[in-house]
Amino acid sequence: MDTIDNRHTSISPVAITAYSALSACGMGNKALSQALLDNQSQLTPLSLFNIPFPSFVGEIKQPLLAIREQLAEYNCRNARVALTALNDAEGGVRVAVEQAKQKYGAHRIGVIIGTSTSGLYETESAYGVLLETGKMPDDFHFVTEHAYQATARFIQLELGLTGVCYAISTACSSGAKAIAAGQRLINSGLCDAVIVGGVDTLCRLTLRGFRSLELVSSKPCTPMDKNRHGISIGEAGGLLMLEKRHADNNSAMKVLAVGESSDAHHMSTPHPEGRGAALAMTNALQLAGLKAEEIDYLNLHATATKINDSVESKAVFSVFKDQLPCSGTKGITGHTLGAAGAIETIIALIALQQQFIPGTQGLKNLDEDCQCQVIQDPLHKQGLQIAMSNSFGFGGNNASVIVSL
Repeated sequence: MDTIDNRHTSISPVAITAYSALSACGMGNKALSQALLDNQSQLTPLSLFNIPFPSFVGEIKQPLLAIREQLAEYNCRNARVALTALNDAEGGVRVAVEQAKQKYGAHRIGVIIGTSTSGLYETESAYGVLLETGKMPDDFHFVTEHAYQATARFIQLELGLTGVCYAISTACSSGAKAIAAGQRLINSGLCDAVIVGGVDTLCRLTLRGFRSLELVSSKPCTPMDKNRHGISIGEAGGLLMLEKRHADNNSAMKVLAVGESSDAHHMSTPHPEGRGAALAMTNALQLAGLKAEEIDYLNLHATATKINDSVESKAVFSVFKDQLPCSGTKGITGHTLGAAGAIETIIALIALQQQFIPGTQGLKNLDEDCQCQVIQDPLHKQGLQIAMSNSFGFGGNNASVIVSL
């Protein structure tokens, strides 16, 4: 299928009334913005746990908030990352939720969170105890820590919300697809506001799994560079408050559309010509009612693996030719997997808000096969109005988010 279903050829924009990022760059949008402006890698050797091979990661060093006693069964690193991002005063997500509760009611506010690891870090630790003692720890709760929906449910309970609540787990596109789902819930009238985003944390299985696929770099990753060696895994929490548009939020930034596709070419390898990636971008443009030349900046998925960067370059060229400035920011944050779609949508918002195009940290020599206009160092540029962010997951789960001032 090469075109979007013609029964769904447009969607109404929704307001972004607050957003907050927690990553290896530090707490909040300001820390992320500064790392982008400095084009400074935040990738460091792994310290959270031991693995038998070298790996640079985007590890959160920020102290994480504690889960309150009433929700102790949800206590895991993923939930603590979510809580810390939620309570970031600068981002204002929690304040925006409280205001929305007064305006719409708790039952009209949804929660959709993307994740790929959820509480797997705690499950690994609990399994270690099982191997030693023959018994799982009494304080380990599989459903409220490990399961995919656990973080979304924790956020809902923490905020006293009673609306729609679920998780999305489509590998590295999870956070972006949560944004798409939130926009649809508002457009359908099922919700007046939705907390969306992605939260993922480091764990042994992820690093060993990508290592088994020979995709993990032993050095900080270098997206789009001809000598790139693979990905650097990261962790992050990115939350956005989406609301239906009205007079009170008319000046807020907006999600215009999210294009999605599923090429299903291979379990872990994209279609060699980037058909699924191109379709996601094309669908996003169609839903938003935009032409390709109206996009001012593209945040690439750009994982720094040989195949993925090459394929994405082909896909971007097929849609935008070589006219669109783009960059890959995973050399700064690491690849945050289920959180990447949310964090990198926030990066696109920061770029629009501060009128600059982030650089591609680690890029020294652009791959000669790359046909994109890849920005190496941060570029200040006036007139940025609309940006796109790509997130492509295993199994061909693709999503392209378009946001605007």
